[in-house]
Amino acid sequence: MLASETVRGTWVVSYRELLRYVTERSRIVSSLAMPLLLLVVFGAGFTNVIGGMAPGIDYLQFMYPGIIAITVLTTSLFAGISVVWDREYGFLREILVAPISRTGIVLGKALGATAQAALQVGLMLILAPLLGVSLSPGIILGLVPLVVILSLGLAGLGILLASFMRSQQGFQTMMQLIIFPLIFLAGVFFPVNQVPVWMELISKANPLTYGVDAVRQVFLGAEVAAAGLGVTIGDHTMTMGQDLLVVTVMSALLLSAAVWAFNRQE
Repeated sequence: MLASETVRGTWVVSYRELLRYVTERSRIVSSLAMPLLLLVVFGAGFTNVIGGMAPGIDYLQFMYPGIIAITVLTTSLFAGISVVWDREYGFLREILVAPISRTGIVLGKALGATAQAALQVGLMLILAPLLGVSLSPGIILGLVPLVVILSLGLAGLGILLASFMRSQQGFQTMMQLIIFPLIFLAGVFFPVNQVPVWMELISKANPLTYGVDAVRQVFLGAEVAAAGLGVTIGDHTMTMGQDLLVVTVMSALLLSAAVWAFNRQE
């Protein structure tokens, strides 16, 4: 019985979240605004200044995988705002008394956010060839599990925080405090091994760092490690599989915490 309620809740809520997303064009535009702004400012502005990161890798090629990760971050985290919105307008109270489990509600919102992130990443990938970033079917297939796993975890973080928020303004303020440190300390704009020690330690404690590194390895392959641009732990350079393992564990913990926090709501 509980399993069927969870499956039903997951399907109903995820469908509702996706339907709401595709019917609100402002959400699509706002979710793309930050990645595109960072791409223009840093990509166009710094490419000529910094030049190549390594032989055969210019700054835009280095940064673009990080922009993909930022797209997933901004889209997934704000899944939590739907929890706050539903609470403010009374819909959450109605859905909590429906014959569906609270775990199903959390999973549905997380899966809805994952579908939204996948659509946003798809739009960003359309731009890649126009910017001179190589794209192939293998790259697209390699991104699928990364985007799904990373998005589920970040959506879990958003829902976890939203479980303790009572207003959209409070949630958005909290998101701004979280998003910018996550972005700028994740190796999106610079290799985390080439910064001061204190910043390197913080960056390597940032779970998003491993998501960015994994996406970068999907795009650039072995060139990342060969050029010394990958994430290293001691003398060991992280492989894509190891990055994916870190992201998977992080996502499982965050999603579990979101389920726990949401189930405690009255």
